[in-house]
Amino acid sequence: MNTQMKTILIIEDDRDLADMVASYLTAEGGYLSLICEDGESGLETAFRSLPDLVLLDLRLPGMKGTEFCRRLRKNPQTEAMPVIMLSACTEEIDRIVSLEVGADDYVTKPFSPRELLLRIQAILRRVPSQGKVRTFAIGQIVIDREQYSVKVDGVNISLSLTEFRLLATLAEHAGRVLNRKELMEMVRHDTIAATTRAIDVHVTRLRAKLGEAGGQIRTVSGIGYTMDTEPGVYPVTA
Repeated sequence: MNTQMKTILIIEDDRDLADMVASYLTAEGGYLSLICEDGESGLETAFRSLPDLVLLDLRLPGMKGTEFCRRLRKNPQTEAMPVIMLSACTEEIDRIVSLEVGADDYVTKPFSPRELLLRIQAILRRVPSQGKVRTFAIGQIVIDREQYSVKVDGVNISLSLTEFRLLATLAEHAGRVLNRKELMEMVRHDTIAATTRAIDVHVTRLRAKLGEAGGQIRTVSGIGYTMDTEPGVYPVTA
């Protein structure tokens, strides 16, 4: 099991279908899922969070899946990001156009969740990690995923693996509320029991270790946690 869960971005305006797919991918594949219901918000999330793979509905409101792919491929950070197009269209032309604009696979609806999972796994096995920023900053905090190190205002902060994974996930998805169930999935293979209470304890300890910067991690009552994006997430190149 990798120390960092792979993330699947689901862009689908049928919320019931998106929730079903997300639940299946978490339960059977161990993936963390992000859901957007239109192309504009999906593209913004893709650029910000750099998911490992995108499940993309062809017929999206506002922006078609083909246009989404074109714009995704124009960005150097997302040009190689795997995309599986989902569509109720069975016409060969739709499949051809989808592949021409950069989709890696095309799955027609209705589909088997198991088959979709196998297709995702097959693509991720043959495609290297898609250009995720390995070292990035959010506010005063600098996170190095490869070295598992965290600095606040240039000072090294000692975190447990669980605390590091919590922080990296919250920062990677800054601005999005992650519920406790999603966070529990991230620590379920640790020796510490993954319960909602355990998540709360880890976040409390993490905030304390981060000091003033810990205030960027906010509690969303009755749901979970989010990390403020201000003054913004940006790659560290030096």
